[in-house]
Parts: sequence; structure tokens; C-alpha cells
Amino acid sequence: MNTDSRLKKWGIHFDLASKKLRVEEIEKIMEAPNFWDDAAKAQEQMKELKDLKDAIDGYESLCKKYEDAFVLIEMAYEENDPSLIPEIQEEVDGFINTFEEMRVSTLLKGPYDKCNAILTLHAGAGGTESCDWASMLYRMYQRWAEKKGYTTEVLDYLDGDEAGIKSVTIQISGLNAYGYLKSEHGVHRLVRISPFNAAGKRQTSFVSCDVMPDIEEDVDVEINDEDLRIDTYRSSGAGGQHINKTSSAVRITHIPTGIVVQCQNERSQFQNKDKAMQMLKAKLLLLKQAENEAKEAGIRGEQMENGFGSQIRSYVLQPYTMVKDHRTNKEIGNADSVLDGNIDPFINEYLKWKSVNGQQ
Repeated sequence: MNTDSRLKKWGIHFDLASKKLRVEEIEKIMEAPNFWDDAAKAQEQMKELKDLKDAIDGYESLCKKYEDAFVLIEMAYEENDPSLIPEIQEEVDGFINTFEEMRVSTLLKGPYDKCNAILTLHAGAGGTESCDWASMLYRMYQRWAEKKGYTTEVLDYLDGDEAGIKSVTIQISGLNAYGYLKSEHGVHRLVRISPFNAAGKRQTSFVSCDVMPDIEEDVDVEINDEDLRIDTYRSSGAGGQHINKTSSAVRITHIPTGIVVQCQNERSQFQNKDKAMQMLKAKLLLLKQAENEAKEAGIRGEQMENGFGSQIRSYVLQPYTMVKDHRTNKEIGNADSVLDGNIDPFINEYLKWKSVNGQQ
């Protein structure tokens, strides 16, 4: 198969033609004089246009990497020049990484995969040690988001009693953020020599991670007022910053299901309540869909206890270093790299595993 036919086949696989057609449709809509009359709809179409153009640019970048590598290989062969091998290897590695990233993105076919993600961490069994572990995971997801070019916003934050974080909720915004991060839902286990233990004993800690899509449109979920308990409290930013002297933060408990959502980052109690209600509706929608499918998998994941025997991934720092996902058996020896945000290998393996098992 020659270069042109390969590139054409990839274009079909990545649905390039329909993406270009949709770009033309949106650009034509934008030419209408009343395009900005509905600002919310206009912003949504602008976002879709940017996402489509980013996908097309990614495909064109892939084609260029392939052609550059092909030209170098031909040059080295014709000139019998082994000094070009390192440069060829670099081009081939770049192509493989880009191709794999784009291939995995084609697995994101769930109804909310393109949405932003709302991720919540709760320290579990282990006291101060688990609070410290929650702060390490918080940093890991922030670093991952930065590497992806995503933005993060803290919606709710509660410091640990002595160190670390008891709980934190962050919104991670960017194309396919939820599609990728849904793999992180579950209990994360840390094994290390505790810095809080004078005896230097090995400690096991747990943190639960809950992930849901940030569904911006009005969700058709019926909620009875009598099923809600709404509490207000004083908000405070990470590390005790931006302390609010008024009770503007909002916590909503849905009594029938026990679901609790809270938000303290908006400027007013009214805005915090709106955001919390949006989060609650998204959770209830996912729960309803899961019940209709007779299982809680693929969208929200299984509910598990925040302790021994329920972890989806283990991070071992002593006596050796290794991170292992217990669903896919993917292992990485460089734990420091993972904790610095390099979790894509686990995400990609999870998406392929779910695809093989016929689940979104």
C-alpha cells in the first residue's frame, strides 16, 4: 500500500470527510446576521467548530509525521547513510505516539465523552496519610490536565485536619475530558513508608475518585423539592485562601439516593446552588441510565467501598516502585512519572479494554 492510499484509509477511519463537511456547515451558519442573537447556542457552535478544526489539524499533523519519516527512510536507503537512523527513530516514535493518541480518541463514542469532567477526590481509610494521598492525586490530575492543554477550576475544597486534603472537587475543561477521565472512577490505593509515622512503617492509604460529565444543557430529570436537603456553609479556597465570611457555599443532599454534591467556588450562594443542582442532575441522569441498563458500568462505574479490596489501581512506592491497574493489568515501573501526570497509558489501556468488552 503506497503512502497516498494509507493516508486516504486513515482519513476514512477518522471520519475526516464528515468533520470537514460539518466545519463548512457551521461556518455558513456563522455568516448569518442573527448568529449571535442566541449567545449560548452561538458559543456552543463556536466550541464545536474549534473541536472539529483541532481534530482535522491533528490528522494533518499525523500525515506530516508519516511523510517526514518516509522521506528520511528513503534518503537513508538511497545514500546508505546510517547516521540518519537516530533522526528516523525520532520521527517514527513521534508518528506512533500521535497515531495511538488519535486511534484511542476514536473509541470515545459515549453520549457524554466530549463533555468537560467534574472530578471529586475523597480521602478514605488511613487518616492523615490518606489526606496526604488525596493531595498527591489532586496534583497528578492537575499535571495531566496541563499536559493535555485542559483548564482546571476548583469547585469545592476541604483541608485535612493535619495535612493534605479531605475532599476536593475540580472541573477539568477540554475536548473529551470526561471520555478520558471516566477511567479514573474508583478507589486508588497507595503503599509507601509513611512520612507521618516516626517508626518508618509501611502504610496503605485509600482515596476514592468520582468522575461525572459536566452536562451543560438542561437535563430532563425530575427532582422533588422534598427530596432535597440544602445546607449552606462558609467557603474557603485551597490551603485556607479566599475565606468567605458569609455562608455562600452550598451542599445539596438527595435523600432518596444519598447523593451529595457541593460547590463553593462561584461568587454567590445563588450561583453555587445552580452549579450544585447541575451536578446533581448529571449524577441522577447517569444513575438512571445505569439502572436502565441493569448495571453501573461504562458511564459512572461501579460503586465501591473506599478501602481494602476495592481498589482499581495500586501505587506502590516502597519497597519497590510500580503502578498497576487491576482492571487491565497495565503496569508502569516509574511511579514518579505517573504521579507527575503521565496517566495516559492507563487511560488508553482502559478504553481499549472497555471497547473489547463491548461497553462505552
